[in-house]
Amino acid sequence: MNISRRTFIRNGSLALAGASFLPSLGNGKEKKIILGIQLYSVRSDMAKNPAGTLEKLAKMGYKYVEHAGYENGKFYGYSIPDFKKILSDNGLIMESGHSFLGASQWNKSAHDFTDEWKKTIADSKAVGMKYLISPGVDESLCTNMNDFRHYMDMFNKTGQLCKNTGLHFAYHNENYEFNHSLDGTVLYDLLLQSSDKNLVWQQIDTGNMYEPGGRAMDYLKKYPGRFFSMHVKDEMKKEPPPQKGNEYESCPLGKGVIPVKQIVDYARKSGIKYFIVEQEDYPDLNPMDAAAYDLKVMKGWGF
Repeated sequence: MNISRRTFIRNGSLALAGASFLPSLGNGKEKKIILGIQLYSVRSDMAKNPAGTLEKLAKMGYKYVEHAGYENGKFYGYSIPDFKKILSDNGLIMESGHSFLGASQWNKSAHDFTDEWKKTIADSKAVGMKYLISPGVDESLCTNMNDFRHYMDMFNKTGQLCKNTGLHFAYHNENYEFNHSLDGTVLYDLLLQSSDKNLVWQQIDTGNMYEPGGRAMDYLKKYPGRFFSMHVKDEMKKEPPPQKGNEYESCPLGKGVIPVKQIVDYARKSGIKYFIVEQEDYPDLNPMDAAAYDLKVMKGWGF
């Protein structure tokens, strides 16, 4: 990938710049399965024309979107009431979105979160979200165990703040967590073990972990019941292979090396509710065509 969603969101480079419902196959309880798209997949289109892009996604068949474009109290440059109206006019639901939690969201002198982070939580609730998701870790807080423990304390405290507001706080894995360790434990495992499962929910990304050695199926089995949402993503080797950097890039579902359908089938049975399509790279289709293709694949898989 050229730029991570974490960096994209943290740097605010998108300031202006669907859901199908089926009974769950798991646990015998009636449960809605939600299919949607992470808007980072179509970030260039959202930067140029957010309202028009959302309209096209809705006509495509998506009913659910997950944002990656909040900054300065606005979603993709729109005020909360205006953005809610755009969603409503297109029959779209947005119960989740990505906003990065790192060192800059903590006020050391006050021993508290910044007002900006508290506003992010409040605005997430106001726009109608249920889940505020932080993508990736702040690497500056992951070099030693003391800093990491403080970071996980920030996670848990954010979880409590969100809970008090009527939200859930969640974490979305990138790739750094799988090729870095502390005290002999892979950082992602350490994060899952150190954060309070009642305060920090988990969104697993099937693709981000693949190149550094993480396997989504292994984590679903190792930490049953820990994940409420999944970013459905496939990966393929770059051609020609790069001399340095990532050897893999995300690709249309079913065209890569990840057994995505097998993972998705298992995840549905294990109780995951949200299945969010995300494609970050476009080896053979433009972003909007890729979004349509991935939706067709997911529907062919029973969504």
